Amino acid sequence: MKKVFLLITVLSLLSACNDSDFDINRDPDNLDPNQVSLKTELPAGLVGVAGAQGAYYAIIGGFWSQYWTQSNAANQYKEVDDYSVGTDDYTGGWAAMYDALGDIRNVKRLANEQENWNYYLIATTMEVYSSQIMADFYDQIPYSEANNVNILTPHFQTGQDVYDIMVSDLKGALAKDLSTSSGDAPGNDDFVFGGNMDNWTAFANTLLLKLYIRQTEARPTVAQDGINELLSSGASFLDADAAITQFEDAPNRSNPLYETDRRQLNVATNIRASRTLHSFLTENSDQRKDNYYEAGNPLNQGDFNNTVGSSTISVVHLEATTPVYFMSREESLFLQAEALERYAGGTGAKAKYDAGVTESFNKYGLNGDSFVASGGAYEYPTSGNFNAKLKSIITQKWISGFPGNGFEMFFEHNRTGFPLESAVPQTSGSYVAGEFAYSATGTTGGLFPKRFVFPSTVTTRNPNTPALVLITVPVWWDVN
Repeated sequence: MKKVFLLITVLSLLSACNDSDFDINRDPDNLDPNQVSLKTELPAGLVGVAGAQGAYYAIIGGFWSQYWTQSNAANQYKEVDDYSVGTDDYTGGWAAMYDALGDIRNVKRLANEQENWNYYLIATTMEVYSSQIMADFYDQIPYSEANNVNILTPHFQTGQDVYDIMVSDLKGALAKDLSTSSGDAPGNDDFVFGGNMDNWTAFANTLLLKLYIRQTEARPTVAQDGINELLSSGASFLDADAAITQFEDAPNRSNPLYETDRRQLNVATNIRASRTLHSFLTENSDQRKDNYYEAGNPLNQGDFNNTVGSSTISVVHLEATTPVYFMSREESLFLQAEALERYAGGTGAKAKYDAGVTESFNKYGLNGDSFVASGGAYEYPTSGNFNAKLKSIITQKWISGFPGNGFEMFFEHNRTGFPLESAVPQTSGSYVAGEFAYSATGTTGGLFPKRFVFPSTVTTRNPNTPALVLITVPVWWDVN
């Protein structure tokens, strides 16, 4: 995504808000960072994060969570689909995310100076949210020294250290007394919740829950202690979508995944249905399939050298007005279900799971009640062991992340091993629907990707960049 698209989108959305406090004729990046208003810089940061996430990382995540695969009639994303990405690929994702973090961190700094705890909580939550994506993709990232105009070559910190600081930062922001917040209150400039601070508190709590959940295998004691503290404190968790919903079906105003893959490339068939998810939905007569994919047959993952006529291969369905979800209500429910199953004896886990599944159906105007009812395809395995329950939770989280949050499902697959990885190629009659299949054109000797590589723009400019490692090397929390 080009920065000009982000700016146009920011200005378009600000204009639509019709608030006299906004100056929509100036790029926040060109303003004095000490003088820019919180109401001007916050929306720039929010849309910047949505752009980085929704264009670059949504594309990568969709391939590596096997929502889609490269068309056999195009070439755009072959290096992602066959795991041959290098330092010159998708360099814009890193730049776009850190550009957005520059705005977010300046809002946080100014809000702290002004004792505006509302904006401080919003900015801290978005700082942690964005940094978690980067840490989970790249393992080591600049955090404490990032976006500091006085530090041109910030030091990188280990993923574990970043996690510890993110947890501390969230707790610090949550500890602020919002009733004593000074200065402006967020309103239309908050594209996510419109200034509803109860929702921001719940989002921050749920993000904290996610950080602990992500550490369950690598640091079980840290995860357990943190989650028990959240549960025993009665912390509120997200019960609404944390999302930007103001997109329009117009150039530079649409969902960034749609904008970049469909409108800017002017190719409507680059990404095709992966057999992995398509086959699972088909086997379970899941009506969401018709909202995910156009008519046609799926393509085996990575099988872009297949000579079968492309007109018979299903195209991924994308829409210009689809929201960008920072965290959906169903993701929150599935996180809570896993936490309750792990650390609360399972009490309430089924109810959270059922609600998460039905919420995902509701997004498309569908009723999922029969799927979670007794005998339904997605009935919660109440009498099963923990692994059976975790498999159900993660599988439904995987399905619900389509189309734009595949990167989170890629992370969850690496953490939990669910969906399972197929021992046979998808051409085999014994392939099990929904199991992850190694790319038919894979270049990594049968090993699945576990991370992304640092871009050349970073390795050549910052001597503190860690040595490059293969994309098949797990990040710190991935001990599966």
